[in-house]
Amino acid sequence: MARTTPAGRRALDSFDRAILRILQRDNKTPQRTIGEAVNLSAAAVQRRIAAMEADGIIERNVAIVDARAVAMTITAIVEVTLINERLPVVSSAKALFHAAPEVQQCYYVTGGISFVLVIVAPDMVEYEAITQRLFSQNDCVANFRSLIALDRLKTGAEIVIP
Repeated sequence: MARTTPAGRRALDSFDRAILRILQRDNKTPQRTIGEAVNLSAAAVQRRIAAMEADGIIERNVAIVDARAVAMTITAIVEVTLINERLPVVSSAKALFHAAPEVQQCYYVTGGISFVLVIVAPDMVEYEAITQRLFSQNDCVANFRSLIALDRLKTGAEIVIP
């Protein structure tokens, strides 16, 4: 029987971790190539990937698009402070931010602010419209602060897997 973590997920072994490191760099790597790299058969790699997908360890497979290539030239990191941290206010903000396609990343945080968001927009006119819709016209938002990125030095979702 497979070991599980306290969260109820199957525990990852060294093969799983090695497979995940490869998939994070390029999820189109052929299973045969992964198998050769981690010393497993392609069939064993396929079974492990399917199990990690079923367990929610691999949440989804995506393509990372260069924002500049699709004319999304503004990247803003936004600190949002809510009027209070009561459940209805927080839940409403989470739902709004989750549904907004311009919000690329959203974190509910501690430390005096409520959320940190990463937002992309084609230009400042559109960015202002986004801030109006998400923050200025939102009764749940006490205030927000935008930090406009001057340059992207590192992006991506690769997690360091020991």
